[in-house]
Amino acid sequence: MCGIIGILGKAPVTPLLVEALKRLEYRGYDSAGVATLVNGHIERRRAEGKLVNLEARLVKEPLPGIIGIGHTRWATHGKPSERNAHPIATDRVAIVHNGIIENFQELKDELLAEGRRFESDTDTEVVAQLLTSYLEHQMSPEEAMGNAMGHLRGAFALVALFSGRHDILMGARRGSSLAVGYGDGEMYIGTDALALAPFTSRVSYLEDDDWVVLKTDGATVYQGTQKVKRPIKKSGLSGALMGKGNHQHFMLKEIHEQPAVIGDTLHSYLDPATRSVRLPAMPLDWSKVSRVTMTACGTAFYACMVAKYWFEKLARMPVEIEVASEFRYREPPLPEGGVCIAVSQSGETIDTLEALRYAQSQKQTLLSVVNVPESAIARLSHVVLLTQAGPEIGVASTKAFTTQLIVLLAAAIAAGRARGTLSREEEERLALAMIELPARVNETLNMEEDYRRIAENTLAAARDVLYIGRGSSFPVALEGALKLKELSYIHAEGYAGGEMKHGPIALIDDAVPVVVVAPTDAIFDKIASNFEQVRARGGRLVLLSDKAGVARLGAKAETSIMVPDIDPIVAPILYTVAVQLLAYYTALAKGTDIDQPRNLAKSVTVE
Repeated sequence: MCGIIGILGKAPVTPLLVEALKRLEYRGYDSAGVATLVNGHIERRRAEGKLVNLEARLVKEPLPGIIGIGHTRWATHGKPSERNAHPIATDRVAIVHNGIIENFQELKDELLAEGRRFESDTDTEVVAQLLTSYLEHQMSPEEAMGNAMGHLRGAFALVALFSGRHDILMGARRGSSLAVGYGDGEMYIGTDALALAPFTSRVSYLEDDDWVVLKTDGATVYQGTQKVKRPIKKSGLSGALMGKGNHQHFMLKEIHEQPAVIGDTLHSYLDPATRSVRLPAMPLDWSKVSRVTMTACGTAFYACMVAKYWFEKLARMPVEIEVASEFRYREPPLPEGGVCIAVSQSGETIDTLEALRYAQSQKQTLLSVVNVPESAIARLSHVVLLTQAGPEIGVASTKAFTTQLIVLLAAAIAAGRARGTLSREEEERLALAMIELPARVNETLNMEEDYRRIAENTLAAARDVLYIGRGSSFPVALEGALKLKELSYIHAEGYAGGEMKHGPIALIDDAVPVVVVAPTDAIFDKIASNFEQVRARGGRLVLLSDKAGVARLGAKAETSIMVPDIDPIVAPILYTVAVQLLAYYTALAKGTDIDQPRNLAKSVTVE
């Protein structure tokens, strides 16, 4: 959430700032703005809503300047409005900020007592006012930033522009990502390497509590008053990765990329010649692990739920799954010799990062499943299991989720092999099932007209939709309901099929579609019974099953999709694609903003 860009350049920067902000739209935002120095003075253009509103403002009121900052804001303190849009500025400093200043009220009270006047409702303004106060007490910008870092609490990334100083930009981070880009006589700073990709491939990543001074000839990084070095790395990202291709939305493009990225991820973790799983070297012996604790948020948490079934079944390991925002504050006892697996697409999810830090304090071995190798979660972990999803621009996760599942299944198989609970023959069978997945996903994508038909005829007009599944299909039901909520704004809930009779069945009537996720696995008969219970009460049944399941139940459903046959162990990955398509085409039928759903953000870096 929130996107930051800063450029210290040779030519007018406003068009470049806007271009970079467009690359950050995927993170979610509700206002945007830019600021530059014009004859030494800070000038701003801000607008509520989408970037097109800011662009229209800039057409009417152009903004020159060769040094500047830009921002897309996701509101935390103060409603979305031009008044609260970033950059937030005084006459001495302009600030763009991602995260939350937790002690903002305390600082604000002190600054108000000094006679300072606030013009916004944001927590960000305390940073601008604090820096201005220091500057007015004859501190240099460097001294001001160093002092401010000692007084700010919370998780944040910020970039500052100073009046009269065409030669420097400054940034700081704590718990929220910030990257520095190196050009030829130009410097860049932004939320991540994706924002910087059109300008440079030479990037360094700031660590927690770093603050940095950018000049045209390079960057100086500090921790407190000490200079520190941060390695410059070559980013493989490029502007070409940002296009939608022939697809109407980024989300649809990313759904269609799943056969390829699943294949890429399998290539990293599976040897097709020997049909065996290969993981990087690990500082642990799976046979001696006392317990696995998995923690994540949102869709990534559902990946953990599926993985719990896999680790328990294949490796016979005790597994706990934890919503990171609860886990970090509950402070549960963790056993000696335990492993904590954190799952996050961005690797910057603040609740998951803090949960991992708690696990670190409990002397757990830390594994992470992330899509960004230089992310904060990756850097904290003992072992990083990278997905190979590539940049995911649509706010609602698709290919990141399915590649997370591939990685977690590989880890479960490796653990089962190490613990002697999975035979060589079983590993080969599962490897073959995984190798088949890209082809089966491609077959599922070829049935898009069926998903469109169900979306338009059954789901789009509904007020409420229920999803049910059993076993490892239960998390798929939860994920399907989440996707429908995110994209179409229809109220949807997912349930374990056996729980329907304990309350949710009271919701069933002829206006409520019920999506049944039902591969023909060992407990198919159980979900078939739940299917009949819904049918007996007039529910509108949408069946997702394979050939055998549709043959048995399809005639009793209002409508059905025949998902390709697949091994039950890997079925959650395939059926996830099915519920993604249902959500996408329902949102398309309703005309909602599919790539940037209201109120949502891609990388959640605030509590």
